[in-house]
Amino acid sequence: MKFKNTFLLLFLLMISCGNSHVLQQDPEIMSKDVQDTIRKPVDKIVLGVDRTQDYISKLIDKKVAVVANQTSVIFKSDTSYTHLVDSLLNSKIQITKVFAPEHGFRGEADAGEHVKDGKDAKTGLPLISLYGSNKKPTKAQLADVDIVVFDIQDVGVRFYTYISTMHYVMEACAENNIPVLVFDRPNPNGSYIDGPTLEKEHRSFLGMHTIPLVHGMTIAEYANMINNEGWLSNGVQCDLEVVLMKKYSRNMEYSLPIRPSPNLPNDKSIELYPSLGFFEGTDINAGRGTEFQFQRYGAPFLDQEIFTFSYTPVPNFGAKDPKHNGELCFGEDLSEEPAPHKVELKWLIKTYKGTADKLKFFKSRSFTLHAGTEELRKQIEDGWTEKEIRATWQEGIEAFKSIRKKYLLYN
Repeated sequence: MKFKNTFLLLFLLMISCGNSHVLQQDPEIMSKDVQDTIRKPVDKIVLGVDRTQDYISKLIDKKVAVVANQTSVIFKSDTSYTHLVDSLLNSKIQITKVFAPEHGFRGEADAGEHVKDGKDAKTGLPLISLYGSNKKPTKAQLADVDIVVFDIQDVGVRFYTYISTMHYVMEACAENNIPVLVFDRPNPNGSYIDGPTLEKEHRSFLGMHTIPLVHGMTIAEYANMINNEGWLSNGVQCDLEVVLMKKYSRNMEYSLPIRPSPNLPNDKSIELYPSLGFFEGTDINAGRGTEFQFQRYGAPFLDQEIFTFSYTPVPNFGAKDPKHNGELCFGEDLSEEPAPHKVELKWLIKTYKGTADKLKFFKSRSFTLHAGTEELRKQIEDGWTEKEIRATWQEGIEAFKSIRKKYLLYN
């Protein structure tokens, strides 16, 4: 099953809340451009944020900062929902500010686009961007904060930057003796571990820790790993507490109710993102500028006798200036491709072989940061097969698994 790629759908389908907190419908939770078809998950998972009665007492009489975006939602029923920030305000919790990750608080900014500080139009709360030059909350920004709440939907891929934002939030709070409360959410790519392991010399906001590309952990499990493995600067440790989910298993099918970022509009894009994300470091368009982001790929220079599918990227929501804007691209449509449940290299290898001017294929620095290693580029340039490349990942994956198992909170 997959979402229909249509906008302006006003009724959300999702899970019931696992608590008695009264919620009110809020159809202005996000801009109409961000809204998309919403589906129920296979089971009625109780999210961490749903368990209001288990955490609200920790916030009473505290000055609270919230790290959130358009996915930070509490559902009471299929059509009754509210944003976490609005729910806390309704409960008379004193929120001093909202920290916003990449794409902003309402999820409207392009990937890599500068997100400005300002005020939320709905609540009047100060908004502080944690993307761009200010990735880590400053001491001054935390001066009027007693506790930080983090609730953002992740997709389980190392170069998806929300886990980097969480790292910096935890680090800043540890340095300023401020506790952090993380609400757990499912990982839609949580059933497997795969990909190259990050090398320390290629650490960046696209990958801060020596983990495989797909880590198979929930956001709370990952937070515990960051904290207890000494990955914060100078080995500082955060006063961290997590609110777990109920009725969740990492192997269950789970459909995200709201697109986690502008260019991941549906289940298929999220399933293919670990594989097609490599194209961000090449001259290949990965569907940005279409309604099938990360479900197709192409470029004007690919051989149309081999790559028979064609499309033309144009500016749209989430891509103001897509790669090969206005140019006819030849490539492949993957929108009906079965979920791979692994990092596929066949599309990357195929396009490299199909590119005449191979010196222009890789944007070396960008590709290395996405891959977390220089080896993948070299292996593809040297003609290694996918099987040969995958074999070189196994030592890093097994080493990570031995660490990961200490922090798993679900079956």
